[in-house]
Amino acid sequence: MSNTSIPPSLITADELAHLKTWIGKTETLHDVVTLFPVKALADTFNQSSAFKEGDVLPELWHWLYFLPHAPLSEVGPDGHPKRGGFLPPVPLPRRMWAGSRLTWHHPLNIGDKITRHSTIASVEHKFGRSSGDLIFVTVKHEISNQQGLAISEEHDIVYRPVPAEGEKGATPVVIDDQPDWKKEIIPSEVLLFRYSALTFNGHRIHYDRKYVNEVEIYPGLIVHGPMIATFLVELLHEHVPNRRLRHYEFKAMRPLFDIHSFDVNGKVGEDGTISLWTKNYEGFVSMKASATLAD
Repeated sequence: MSNTSIPPSLITADELAHLKTWIGKTETLHDVVTLFPVKALADTFNQSSAFKEGDVLPELWHWLYFLPHAPLSEVGPDGHPKRGGFLPPVPLPRRMWAGSRLTWHHPLNIGDKITRHSTIASVEHKFGRSSGDLIFVTVKHEISNQQGLAISEEHDIVYRPVPAEGEKGATPVVIDDQPDWKKEIIPSEVLLFRYSALTFNGHRIHYDRKYVNEVEIYPGLIVHGPMIATFLVELLHEHVPNRRLRHYEFKAMRPLFDIHSFDVNGKVGEDGTISLWTKNYEGFVSMKASATLAD
């Protein structure tokens, strides 16, 4: 059978070896859990914004802090800071949040002084018949407040090329389980803009329709992966209030776009683990997650 339809790898052994020199690189940042971003995100999610100093910070809302703020002169064409600082300079144009694994040791509170120590844990190259080159960078974060370590997080970033015309994507995933909970989310340009602004995310795939259509060749603006992961946690808390998370992990399967609504779903397993997932308008899974509640 001919393999002429399989695109050649764009990553040489020397390039990969260079990228792997970033493994072990560290970064330590300091911040304060200020009140305004919490109230603003609550309003963005159509929730009560009656937060005050000392309140527990909702889970995943720590992503409102430790934000990148490179000078505009050091921003790349995709709106992200130019590559080659803390993160390795991966020479593939598409960059996405592929997933995370988080453990909460104790809550963060509004007003806390917090520190994040980050380490590049791995740089891996994969090559698939349908996906072509993929570079996965995993970053380990340890977030502490005055009580010590509060959150342990592993963050996976995937880099990939723009697919050739007519190239098939990954096989869609379908979940036939009937959810215990289900909610429709209607993404809008304003929702995406506000989340980008609150997280100081300059990535143009979330707000620049001309760029996303013509450069990265997507049909619409892309809904932020971390926002989708947060919607899933918010769904859980709507149905299981007054319980905190102990562990949460999610994996992005395929992008969601602002041109269609999507569903967030949840189901409680017999062992108490909560399965969470999103479905796009075609019924395909775009994100899978699981959550374990604290005792």
